[in-house]
Amino acid sequence: MSIKSKLAIALGGLIGTVVGVGIGTLIAPRSGAESRAMAADAMNDAWDSAVDTYEHGASKVSEKIGSVRPSVDATTDDLRAKVDLARERMDQLRESLSDAVATTSAQVSDAVSAVTDKVVSVEEAAADAATTEAEGVQVEVVEEAAAEEAPAEDAE
Repeated sequence: MSIKSKLAIALGGLIGTVVGVGIGTLIAPRSGAESRAMAADAMNDAWDSAVDTYEHGASKVSEKIGSVRPSVDATTDDLRAKVDLARERMDQLRESLSDAVATTSAQVSDAVSAVTDKVVSVEEAAADAATTEAEGVQVEVVEEAAAEEAPAEDAE
């Protein structure tokens, strides 16, 4: 865009503004002071209306919060009580679980000791049996001649 076209646009805007102000002044039904006073009154009325609406809305919200607060407080208290009960129950369960683990650990330890004692006693008994001489055992020595007679008897 060239400088001439930019200048033309700016000049056109300025001329349009001047012409619009002039025509508005010529056909306005009131004087400038009266128009400004009416605009100020309209703005004051709008401001007052906005303030009234805000105050009305704020009072409604305060009422709603005031009516809901007791039920929220009651629900909060109820939930706190339930959480406290749950904590107590968890503590009880933790204690009973700890007791059960301790009891079971003692039982397992006792069972391991009993099995160990049995194994040791069986090993000792086996060692004693291996070291003692056999009593009342009779060993018979068979000579070769007796061995040769046995097949001859079978042949007959």
